[in-house]
Amino acid sequence: MSPGLEPDRTCLLLFDFLEGHANRDAAARERYRPVIANAAALAAAARAAGAMVAYANADHRADHGTVARTLRDTDNRLRPLTVENRGESHKPAIVAGTREARIVAELAPQAADYIVPKHRWSAFRGTYLDLALRTRGVHTLVLCGGSTDVGIAATAFAARDFDYDLLIISDACTSPEQDNHAQFMKRIFPRMARVRTTAEAIQMFGIRP
Repeated sequence: MSPGLEPDRTCLLLFDFLEGHANRDAAARERYRPVIANAAALAAAARAAGAMVAYANADHRADHGTVARTLRDTDNRLRPLTVENRGESHKPAIVAGTREARIVAELAPQAADYIVPKHRWSAFRGTYLDLALRTRGVHTLVLCGGSTDVGIAATAFAARDFDYDLLIISDACTSPEQDNHAQFMKRIFPRMARVRTTAEAIQMFGIRP
């Protein structure tokens, strides 16, 4: 049995649960459905326990003014970049102020929650997240969302470098590449975090079914 969480020193971070990701197409909706349900259960447990709840959301300018052109071989989904599509690969998937940038209705924020706009994969880079956590005295981050091998991974590595205790919820994270998801949950995240299921995390918040 994992030790319990201290709710007043814990934050549940819901990462990129946005319409443009979760409802992009039929396949995305099917993949996200159980993940969103688990995230909603986590949010209910966190709020009931009195923990901080925060949302990290992609928030890019339509003119690409927040997106850097970096050298790489593929796009985020491992599709090779060519001369023809290289320019397209740097366009932001989510543009601020659009329907795609809205948090899914099932996870609608409450008035006391923190909304953290982000412009990079990590929820820490260039945001006020670390300041808000330290102001609240938070030392443990409970992380869920997508994609496991992109934004979740970047945020997890940053949290480790900031010396936060980290709990990553395996069945409340998702990636289009399920082999990548499994690899991170089994072989990468355990080096820096406790990897637990939604049911286990809810019990750690002190909430009984």
